[in-house]
Amino acid sequence: MPTRLSQLFVRTLRDDPSDAEVASHRLLVRAGYIRRQAPGVFAWLPLGLRVRRRVEEVIREEMAAIGAQEVLFPALLPREPYEATGRWEEYGDGIFRLKDRKGADYLLAPTHEEVFTLLVKDLYSSYKDLPLSIYQIQDKYRDEARPRAGLLRGREFSMKDAYSFDYTDAGLDVSYQAQRDAYERIFQRLGLEYVIVHADAGAMGGSRSEEFLHPTPIGEDTFVRTDGGYAANVEAYRSPAPESRPVDGLPDAEIVDSPDTPTIATLVALLNERHAREDRAWEAADTLKNVVLRLTHLSGETELVIVGLPGDRDVDLKRAEVAFAPAAVDPATDEDFAKHRGLVKGYIGPWSAEGPVLGETSSTGIRFFVDPRVVDGTAWVTGANLPEKHVISLVAGRDFVADGVADIAEVRAGDPAPDGSGPVELARGMEIGHVFQLGRKYAEALDLKVLDENGKLVTVTMGSYGIGVTRILAAIAEANHDERGLIWPREVAPFDVHVVATGKDPVVFEIAETLTSELEGAGLDVLLDDRPKVSPGVKFGDAELLGVPLVVIVGRTAAEGVVEFWDRRSGERRDLAIADVPEAIRTAG
Repeated sequence: MPTRLSQLFVRTLRDDPSDAEVASHRLLVRAGYIRRQAPGVFAWLPLGLRVRRRVEEVIREEMAAIGAQEVLFPALLPREPYEATGRWEEYGDGIFRLKDRKGADYLLAPTHEEVFTLLVKDLYSSYKDLPLSIYQIQDKYRDEARPRAGLLRGREFSMKDAYSFDYTDAGLDVSYQAQRDAYERIFQRLGLEYVIVHADAGAMGGSRSEEFLHPTPIGEDTFVRTDGGYAANVEAYRSPAPESRPVDGLPDAEIVDSPDTPTIATLVALLNERHAREDRAWEAADTLKNVVLRLTHLSGETELVIVGLPGDRDVDLKRAEVAFAPAAVDPATDEDFAKHRGLVKGYIGPWSAEGPVLGETSSTGIRFFVDPRVVDGTAWVTGANLPEKHVISLVAGRDFVADGVADIAEVRAGDPAPDGSGPVELARGMEIGHVFQLGRKYAEALDLKVLDENGKLVTVTMGSYGIGVTRILAAIAEANHDERGLIWPREVAPFDVHVVATGKDPVVFEIAETLTSELEGAGLDVLLDDRPKVSPGVKFGDAELLGVPLVVIVGRTAAEGVVEFWDRRSGERRDLAIADVPEAIRTAG
């Protein structure tokens, strides 16, 4: 049976929702695909569900092609599996926790690694049962502090999460590649541009992690890439470290007055005015900026750490969160400084004439890390840890030693790629898929073992593979619209064709009905606008907003056997004999 617009549960809106920040949010609400229920939570209307199911169909077909089997877990899960892997606490405030009437702890699952692992443990015990790939398409829940952009950053969202189980590392490599290849086919079929980038595994863990990013200016992720083929999320980019240098013959450290130098720029200006170099002018990159950060550990305990990085760089907090995970990272506050009188704010440095100021064995005991560019033999201008004083020619490895390296500085266009493939360029992207080689992290935590060929118990190795179903739908909407409405790719459009009956002549509506029946008989999904008292202008506006890519307008010339064929993507409108409509739809681009 055709879907009649006169009966369809939909109400299009002429005005944008007040909270819409991006095109997909604005148009999906206006076109009646979704409706807001709470911040980051949406109801799905019939049109939205049709598109969502088309996306899921593509995913299921490609999963079946690699032998993955579908299962379905509940979204409400007990605490114990997540406590066994440490993630009950590790997720912090990022998940929804609740208690039942008996006081037992549950959560709304943000992801399902633990229960997938336990299911396989419950049913399989031999290497002969492996390899195994299973997946589900299920709603997930995360307590986003700032849900935004409609479906792109919500508290409830749908994901396809797949898991592979092998008993050898070589088997994991094969399973991982099969999933990775399937993802490429999925995104190609959905018409989504993507870039595969190296990524940080984060709370998921594992040895290999890659993101599929859809390049878009509204993307929440920054990634880097080179013409030589390197690509990485900025959190996974690793700054190449220069070679260490000899310290012999370098000038001794010298404390100098530096009043009224609250910024790197004012410090550099003072250096060039009072302590000019013979070889060149001082630059911000010659200074060592010591940034104080507060870490909040899973236990709730807080700790200050200090990171020294070149003065021409700022901290990237996302990179800092990766470097110090699973602790939360924030800039230090005045209250933090008040608790550490050994730090002279604005003039912090790792060295003093009396001994080290920063480091686990220093006078402050505060852990001290440095940027990868701060290698032995490099000389810096930095705070002398005295009011209005800096120290010149402070040499790494001679005058100060760090507790470790923290690669948390911002990445810039032109920085060298770590693989030597050239300078990087920066772009924005939206994560639409992520693949991980989890290895044995979850299998070890949950004791998933099988007997190998020799009858010996071995720990299973796993992969995890996620696709954001509802996020993909929003990404497709972002990439396929104009100022008048959505323009869905045919692979995911809610209908193959939108038939619009215009005017008041009953003959026109009869012809539209007949044509719709013929198209349905040819295996096409048809949306028929049969509303009798709606003007042609409103109908055309709705057709543009709803975004079915092919529209057939049945109007005044219908009685003569002619209709208008409208390609929403190209904008082309042409007269067409009614008998030729099925072929025109079949061959449309």
